[in-house]
Amino acid sequence: MKHSLKQIDPKTARIIEKEKRRQLEGMELIASENYASKAVMEALGSVFTNKYSEGYPGKRYYGGQPFTDAVENLAIKRAKKLFRAEHANVQPLSGAPANMIVYSAILKPRDKVLGMDLSHGGHLTHGHPVTLAAKIYNFVRYKTKTDGLIDYKELEKIAVREKPKLMLAGFSAYTRQMDYKRFCDVAKKVRAVSMFDMAHIAGLIAGRVIPNPVPYFDIVTTTTHKTLRGPRGGMVLCKKEFARIIDKACFPGFQGGPHMNNIAAKAVAFKEALEPSFRKYAKQILSNAKTLERELRRYGFKIMFGGTDNHMVLIDIFGSKGVSGKEAETVLDEIGISINKNMIPDDPRSPTDPSGIRIGVPAITTRGMKEKEIKQISKWINEAIENRNNKRVLRKLRKEITKMCRRFSVPGI
Repeated sequence: MKHSLKQIDPKTARIIEKEKRRQLEGMELIASENYASKAVMEALGSVFTNKYSEGYPGKRYYGGQPFTDAVENLAIKRAKKLFRAEHANVQPLSGAPANMIVYSAILKPRDKVLGMDLSHGGHLTHGHPVTLAAKIYNFVRYKTKTDGLIDYKELEKIAVREKPKLMLAGFSAYTRQMDYKRFCDVAKKVRAVSMFDMAHIAGLIAGRVIPNPVPYFDIVTTTTHKTLRGPRGGMVLCKKEFARIIDKACFPGFQGGPHMNNIAAKAVAFKEALEPSFRKYAKQILSNAKTLERELRRYGFKIMFGGTDNHMVLIDIFGSKGVSGKEAETVLDEIGISINKNMIPDDPRSPTDPSGIRIGVPAITTRGMKEKEIKQISKWINEAIENRNNKRVLRKLRKEITKMCRRFSVPGI
């Protein structure tokens, strides 16, 4: 009888092997990507894949649940300890579902939400017109100032004028540290529920290198991958007063059976994030990001928001190099560096071919790359952009990048 993937489905097996080689020989600089450990992936591929567990620990709708209850309770306990949260729901399948769960718990259709503008660093799920959330709820937006910082006085004016039921902080491309207290003070003034989407910076918060928003906000959502380095999944943390409505909104409101293999992998990732070594990793991310900012600025790249306080930089590539974000993404892919095109504040170009690119360092930091490698990577990025039409130079860069990548292993592979 055939059992292995190669025996049962050689085509899929070959594709997976090619992706494995791409990850080993390429450089992952997409800010939202990282590498899960072998232990996390073992849990993700475990027998929990086979089990339906609708409901919550002690209150399931199917039998045979003693070990699903045990692993979910373990994940909850570790999540609460990691982020000093009063309540944790570890069932959301990813970040977007986590946000939708909160919206459905707090809001009624057409209720107003104040969130960050997408081009100023916000996220698609924070009310962009193309999303389902925007078709149900009424989103209004705040932006950054010309110096790249959030204008809290203007934020307060908008909140007082619009009277939102929910005020949403958090971002996917904003690179500065938010003033949590000031934001939440505005929310209290207008009697809005305060929410923070910390998906991008959860690992930096867990690693204690940037402030924790959980004590300030009523509700905090996150993914469990990105800087947190766990499986692809989501989570909602909240104050006790919101626990019941959040849990009810998740199940049965938004999701059916949770993915217990994913929850088991989350439990493993939270344990890893509680280790002292994780703090060293988080600290190195900040150092690598600052080095990247400094080096790219030296090569004439225009850094948005005035710099970075977290794991990524946003660059106006069109304004500084005359290259669109899509062109830059394509040429860097050609040499084995993965980044993503990204809009910049009030971008005059289209979202499919914007003016900016976003570069993040979590994945290469996980591989063990430090300041020395960041300097070389910055040089390669500049050289590729400057020689984007020179195939000979691009081939040379590809060989150099592959050579460096082979010196640094990928966890789990």
